Amino acid sequence: MSSAAGEDPFAGHLGDCRTAVAFQRDALAQRDRRSGGFIIVAVLWILGALATLAVIYNLYARQTALEFVDHDERLQAQALAVSGVELAAYRILSFGNNRPSLGQFSFRQGSAVIDVAFTAENSRIDLNFGPKELIAGLFAGLGASPEDAAAFANHVDAWRTPLNPGATDAEAVLYQGAGKAYGPRHGPFQHVNELTMVLGMPTWLIERALPYFTIYSGQRAVDVLSASPQVLAAVPGMTPDLMQSLPTQGSGAQLGAWRAQFGYAASFLTMGPSSADHVDVDVRFPSQRHIRSDAVILVLDRDLEPYHVLSWNDEEIAVGQRAGASPY
Repeated sequence: MSSAAGEDPFAGHLGDCRTAVAFQRDALAQRDRRSGGFIIVAVLWILGALATLAVIYNLYARQTALEFVDHDERLQAQALAVSGVELAAYRILSFGNNRPSLGQFSFRQGSAVIDVAFTAENSRIDLNFGPKELIAGLFAGLGASPEDAAAFANHVDAWRTPLNPGATDAEAVLYQGAGKAYGPRHGPFQHVNELTMVLGMPTWLIERALPYFTIYSGQRAVDVLSASPQVLAAVPGMTPDLMQSLPTQGSGAQLGAWRAQFGYAASFLTMGPSSADHVDVDVRFPSQRHIRSDAVILVLDRDLEPYHVLSWNDEEIAVGQRAGASPY
């Protein structure tokens, strides 16, 4: 059918096309806007992840640096502790036959301050050689009743005393009766902590007594010039008046001058250091780190080595905590 005069037969179709094109353009624009929003969100997620990684890396770097400083100070402390022990041995040897019973000194190395103190090991009671009466006196002085102190000292003596061939081990029977899966060693104490295995010993008494015992002096008597008040008070026959009159300096040659005055107590005392010494080394850093080393060394005259290490222990003291002070 022919169209009316003057009318464009394609005009309607063109309008529809324009409308469809405009709709498609708007749809594409809307899709682009949604895509752009998605991209922004993705970028924000990536930036957030990168920021988190940066924080984690920063923490890791700081922790690594702290661990490096920690490791470095530990290595320094070990080397400085060895230096302190060597200097103590040198000072002991420098006195020749008149070696001191105790001493102390300090020095600096780099940023660290090192305090060193040494004491003759016979300032303590030897668990293997100390008389029962002396051991019982220490237990009593630290809070045990006289009866319990004597019983504990008897068990200590039974632990270290060899059993005669063919003899009945009455002490082992007591351990079995107490439900122990072991008996007395019947041999020398290998470590002062072995005291925890002795029959009947209460924990509180062991903790108080351990600082005053050793296994390295090899002597039955204690050194009057370096022993602590607790050890001297444990000496049988010791009185407050005798404590006040104890010599504070002198040598073994002068021992006879006061031996008569002290009577029975004098048999538990000597005026001269053992060949073994206890050395405490405190190393302190500006970071407030405090590391203590304590060693027992054997210093012999005319030996091939300047000293021999018998025992060594390291301890880190927490910031704000006092070092576990030696009773000497």
